[in-house]
Amino acid sequence: MSKPCRRPTRADIRAQRRDKRRQEKALNARQRAIGQRPQSPPPLPNRCSSFATIDEERAAREDAVSKQARLLRQELPALLDQLERIPDPRAPRKRRHKLTALLLYGLLMFVFQFASRRETNREMTRPQFLANLQLLFPQIDALPHADTLYRLLRDIDLTELEQAHVDLVRRLIRGKSFRRYLINHCHPIAIDGSQKLAGDTLWAEELLQRSVGKDENRHTQYFVYVLEASLVFHGGLVIPLLSEFLEHALGDSEAQKQDCELRGFARLSDRLKRLFPRLPILLVLDGLYANGPVMQRCRRAGWQFMIVLRDKDLPSVWEEFRALQPRQSQTRQLDWGKRQQHFSWVNDIEYAFGANGRCRLKLHVVVCEESWQRVDQQAAIVTETARHAWLSSRPLSCENVHVRCNLGARHRWGIEAGFLVEKHQGYHYEHAFALDWNAMRGYHLLMRLAHVFNTLARFTRQLRDLFDQLGVRGAIAFIRNSCAAPWLDSARMRVLLAKPFLLQLE
Repeated sequence: MSKPCRRPTRADIRAQRRDKRRQEKALNARQRAIGQRPQSPPPLPNRCSSFATIDEERAAREDAVSKQARLLRQELPALLDQLERIPDPRAPRKRRHKLTALLLYGLLMFVFQFASRRETNREMTRPQFLANLQLLFPQIDALPHADTLYRLLRDIDLTELEQAHVDLVRRLIRGKSFRRYLINHCHPIAIDGSQKLAGDTLWAEELLQRSVGKDENRHTQYFVYVLEASLVFHGGLVIPLLSEFLEHALGDSEAQKQDCELRGFARLSDRLKRLFPRLPILLVLDGLYANGPVMQRCRRAGWQFMIVLRDKDLPSVWEEFRALQPRQSQTRQLDWGKRQQHFSWVNDIEYAFGANGRCRLKLHVVVCEESWQRVDQQAAIVTETARHAWLSSRPLSCENVHVRCNLGARHRWGIEAGFLVEKHQGYHYEHAFALDWNAMRGYHLLMRLAHVFNTLARFTRQLRDLFDQLGVRGAIAFIRNSCAAPWLDSARMRVLLAKPFLLQLE
């Protein structure tokens, strides 16, 4: 009989961990010696507070709050001017707060990452918080109840609120804030869908529906699904841009027509072209969009694209790629970070689609096979491999394959990382904030706009060190707690706020 496996003791586990750390250190040293550097950012420091005195901490808090406020105040005049154009549906005699002050209150609610309307009521209306907010933003004369903002968002036209977001991004583009992040002189934009919330109650006619469960537990579930567009730059800079809500339309010709992501893409791409008619764009899309109509729509709009090509998609394109690869493919070997990459591509593959193949496109296919080493749990060095394939709208070459694939197409994950941040790291993407369709959309738009401001704060030169030391959520909490307590001296803050602010992204 074979002996039973002995359960490892604590000493065994500690020895295994020591071996793993030793192997990782040796592997990292070898990789550094041959010029390989990790692509991921370093971990947050694990140390005690760096402040030696209360005065030192007070100065750091005043500096951080003033820089965040100056970033917001730099864009507020144009933003509030845009929001003033929204028709106010409230009765004139019942207006206690200006419409712009209400929307600014809603924006700050997400900038400070409050979890709900109830928490916003409890925290932001405290006397100390109110006094500091009035010091930072003179437009706020008094803070409303959160339900007042809900009633406003329930009744207003959200078009101008969306337009204010677009105009903010347009000013950043015209100011060449993203110049160093461009891909072949194009702005990379990722489009992807995400579920916002789901439940068993039909609280709005626009909700999508599906059947979930098995057998006797099978029932109808209602959910909200949003197609998002974001600027996704290398280095982790992700700027939310547009949101397209999928809706359950009631049609006479078809019984209860269900919206889908591809229909939403058609509407969103039309809006994107109308709002940015001359902007050079590189769309980076997942495998769902690897089809003729989507690529044809991109060509007609004058956009470039890099689309994930899965193994089961476009069989005719794969067949021609494999047939031409031995004779016509070009290759390039590349070290990127800690990965050894082998690119091979074939240009000018003809793809026919539509009725009887009447529509034709010239496509360019690139495949990246890569490998890297890591240390597993048993302290052994193992080699991992991965394979990626994309459809390109432009011919590939040795000069542009790294930029288009590694700096462009691979950073499609930026929009997925943005969803992760908005759902689980403070923005509460999956919280409705209101069970009213228009109000829910309004809160969503304010949340995405606040995400833009916090992202700019994270990457701007003035606040980069704070975010590197504390992390994103830690830095936002540091600023919020500074506003909630009597840390800020009004005289010193007025001097700090009077300084000019130059947005420089790093």
